[in-house]
Amino acid sequence: MKMERFTGCLTGLAIGDSLGAPLEGFLSFTVTADLGSHYTDDTAMMIGIAESLIECKGFNGDNMAQKFVSNYYKEPWRGYGSGPPRIFKMIKQGRRWDECLDKEIFPGGSYGNGAAMRIAPIGLFYFDDIKKLREISHKTSQITHSHPLSMEGAALEAYAVSLALIREKNFIQKLYDFTILDIYKKKIKAIEHLLTEKENRDRVVRELGNGVTAHESVPTAIFSFLSTDSFKDSVIYAVSLGGDTDTIGAMTGAISGAFYGYDSIPKKWLEKLENRDYIFNLATLLFKTKKKLLDLKIH
Repeated sequence: MKMERFTGCLTGLAIGDSLGAPLEGFLSFTVTADLGSHYTDDTAMMIGIAESLIECKGFNGDNMAQKFVSNYYKEPWRGYGSGPPRIFKMIKQGRRWDECLDKEIFPGGSYGNGAAMRIAPIGLFYFDDIKKLREISHKTSQITHSHPLSMEGAALEAYAVSLALIREKNFIQKLYDFTILDIYKKKIKAIEHLLTEKENRDRVVRELGNGVTAHESVPTAIFSFLSTDSFKDSVIYAVSLGGDTDTIGAMTGAISGAFYGYDSIPKKWLEKLENRDYIFNLATLLFKTKKKLLDLKIH
């Protein structure tokens, strides 16, 4: 566990988000290295998770939900989807975070990627306890996205972050063994054979997806990391696939940043990143909070 990988992960998420934001919704493949001037709800909600983990020294659903609500009402212009603001209003009016409130908006619950896009701090904080990582990923997701596809997508992204953090060599096999839903197992198998066809973007999008659902974006982010050899290349490739570019960029940036570390992020991007110092300091505090808990556990 190294601090530069914590800072790389959270900063990398914000970089990927900001790189993809100007291209969100584009159907064509566009290669860009130009960072947008603002990050979106992906980073804003990641910040809420990190703030809550630090403040509570672990997961607290009430606190985390209130962080989401508070950060939303401070900056409602971040590009939130239609569901979360309605859920935040319910929570503000006294509803509990664990009532699966999204099911009152979407039949069966939301299976979008809104939980996975923000989950990186959970992957960092619970990297040493896979069972806890899954449990907390699901609970964190449940605040706004309670469909099994969304909760498992969040857990898979968090686990990918944790594997990148420790630089796991058996990356794909570990992911395959971890996930419990067949659709994700099939996607991970697809990642394995697509790694030889990185330049065939049509096939990558056709088999892995580039949409707003969790199962059509989390595997794509994992592929974007695995198919490249640097932080810069991974996020540029991720957003080049079109579709939900900010979220796929954010998820790729989180995994890649956890693997390559903060110093791997191009300086010109860091200079342009909105709230760079706050995100860096937040990641540093998250690292110190986790380290202190580990030290207490050891002693």
